[in-house]
Amino acid sequence: MKTKSFDKNNKQNNMDPKQKENNPEENEIKSQNASNHTQEENEGNRTEQEKKEETPLTEEQKLAGELEKANEQIEEQKDKYLRLSAEFDNYRKRTMKEKAELILNGGEKSISSILPIVDDFERALKNMETATDVAAVKEGVELIYNKFMAVLGQNGVKVIETKEKPLDTDFHEAIAVIPAPSEELKGKILDCVQTGYTLNDKVIRHAKVVVGE
Repeated sequence: MKTKSFDKNNKQNNMDPKQKENNPEENEIKSQNASNHTQEENEGNRTEQEKKEETPLTEEQKLAGELEKANEQIEEQKDKYLRLSAEFDNYRKRTMKEKAELILNGGEKSISSILPIVDDFERALKNMETATDVAAVKEGVELIYNKFMAVLGQNGVKVIETKEKPLDTDFHEAIAVIPAPSEELKGKILDCVQTGYTLNDKVIRHAKVVVGE
């Protein structure tokens, strides 16, 4: 009996290594053992992870987390504030510069439109030195005046109407009162001593008038 067992063991030990590798039963057993070992390790890792997740946070850990979130929000708000402050400062400086330029050069358009009329006056004065026809000189001056009033109108300037208009203290300033020549003219303007003007419907000079009573 011993001899047969010994021979069997010798046969197994003397078996070609390739034959051992091709033994399906042994390979299957090894594969199952390896799979079981890996599964046990994974289950052990999952169990540890689950334990960590299930472990409740302490009060200090909760406060530390809330403090970290609060600090992040503070940094975000601080960054937004600094950017908005810089933008507002740039806007304020730009607005002040534009306002200063408007004050200094606001009348540039109006002055530029009047310069051609100044040229007309200069030519008229030069012609007056040798002119002998007073009617022609008068006509030239009237043309320049009408041109000047048209330019004022283009810039929003209008003459305040006064002839036989009821006295309106918003537009008129009564400097004298005289007896009215007729009943219909009582309380109305009889004469305009100084013309008044409005700029874009705002009174820039009241008309000085004489009113009938």
